[in-house]
Amino acid sequence: MAATSADCRPRVDPDLALIDRHRHGDPDAFDELYEEFSGMVFNLALRLSGNVEDAADLSQETFLKVHRYLAGFRGRSSLKTWVYQVALNCCRSRFRGKAAQLRASSQSLEQIEDLPDLDRTPEEKAIVRSEGDVVIAALQQIPSPYREAVVLRDLEGLSYQEIAKVLRTRLGTVRSRIARGRDCLRVILEESRR
Repeated sequence: MAATSADCRPRVDPDLALIDRHRHGDPDAFDELYEEFSGMVFNLALRLSGNVEDAADLSQETFLKVHRYLAGFRGRSSLKTWVYQVALNCCRSRFRGKAAQLRASSQSLEQIEDLPDLDRTPEEKAIVRSEGDVVIAALQQIPSPYREAVVLRDLEGLSYQEIAKVLRTRLGTVRSRIARGRDCLRVILEESRR
């Protein structure tokens, strides 16, 4: 079976095409990038900070940096991984020098619960909210390197390889941090149920 000319054409990476459009002044390119990654960045910031207001500020700070440095992106990692790195660095910078544990605010998490959820009864929503508050509070108690790895894997769904790129560490270190983070989280959650 002969290959068609369409099969032989090089595939264009959509991330690099988007960045190229941004470099050439296409105003819609950054809007598309923001649309694709804004929820991901906000969720990461919320899970690491435990506070809606901090998460919103961190999201804004992240996208200001993404906009500023996007033209320098060379494609050595995926755009998604790079945006996660920028967001994580913003979170680290914000909380550097503060107490080792970030505050968890169930009051600020209530704002998220105001979003409509038609698939759950009020009782189910209350249970999920209560359990979510406990997990968020427990996450704030584990050391930052473990929290970052657990959030990226278990809550954000990144692969081990993507996490290694985001955290700029070896794959074995990622596996170790996730295992230790899950162990710490399990212990804290078991203690909270007593």
